[in-house]
Amino acid sequence: MSFFSFGQSAEIDVVLTDAETRKKAEHKTEDGKKDKYFLFYDGETVSGKINITLKNPGKRLEHQGIKIEFVGQIELYYDRGNHHEFVSLVKDLARPGELTQSQTFDFEFTHVEKPYETYTGQNVKLRYFLRATVSRRLNDISKEMDIVVHTLSTYPELNSSIKMEVGIEDCLHIEFEYNKSKYHLKDVIVGKIYFLLVRIKIKHMEIDIIKRETTGTGPSVYHENDTIAKYEIMDGAPVRGESIPIRLFLAGYEMTPTMRDINKKFSVRYYLNLVLIDEEERRYFKQQEITLWRKGDVVRKSMSSQATIGAQRFEGSASSESALEKAAREDSG
Repeated sequence: MSFFSFGQSAEIDVVLTDAETRKKAEHKTEDGKKDKYFLFYDGETVSGKINITLKNPGKRLEHQGIKIEFVGQIELYYDRGNHHEFVSLVKDLARPGELTQSQTFDFEFTHVEKPYETYTGQNVKLRYFLRATVSRRLNDISKEMDIVVHTLSTYPELNSSIKMEVGIEDCLHIEFEYNKSKYHLKDVIVGKIYFLLVRIKIKHMEIDIIKRETTGTGPSVYHENDTIAKYEIMDGAPVRGESIPIRLFLAGYEMTPTMRDINKKFSVRYYLNLVLIDEEERRYFKQQEITLWRKGDVVRKSMSSQATIGAQRFEGSASSESALEKAAREDSG
């Protein structure tokens, strides 16, 4: 429990109703540190009380009103002056007047819509917080309390496997197959790679999981690629007819669900990147988008309808991108 004070007038403390029992989740802050915050889901009520403690008992504290806000906002780091609020709820707790002693105010935001997952990235931050404010003529007294929101989805109805062929004419022909295209965050990627034609001396092969964060629109679009994981498939030359199994466990990596066009401000997508390196250090790759989603362990009864809404929001489409032929042309040229 932390206090925040301005001058010598008063301290504000925000306490959630179920603070003793509510689960907490780790979340990485902007400076890379991990902190624990109270965890909420879409549709859950946020309630509690605000304790205002006068620093000088007996001395009056005049104010222009006391309020509590629940805010969901997106901040783009290249545009720090502007905070884009997609949720903004306000409860007035007291009319203008004065406090003569320390006082407690109850608040409740019922069935609050929290449509997006809390996210801190390279160029963007999405956060939810409570802000209690005692309005004053010269300087307001305020306190913010961040919470973490996780978005839950149900099993996708359609989850087809990924089958792709990769080839350079008369040099290389590979087929690779992944068991599905949509994975929950603790899932296992299972696949196989078949070598149908190998006339290039391949010395190393790996699968990378790439996170691509996209911010901005139009001419001011920023892409940040981050390699989340590297999985070595083989170290040595494959032969024709050989097949190599793949088992990649996702639970050990820090990832969020796929986030597409969040409030028209940013996206977070994930790709499987198959990388081959030959003896001349030339790199060939084939990239395939996968969809990640968060599976709820135990969904509360009050959350059932919200989970349905979350499932309706959930959608995924697989897209692929190849650079094999291009890389081969560039290297041969």
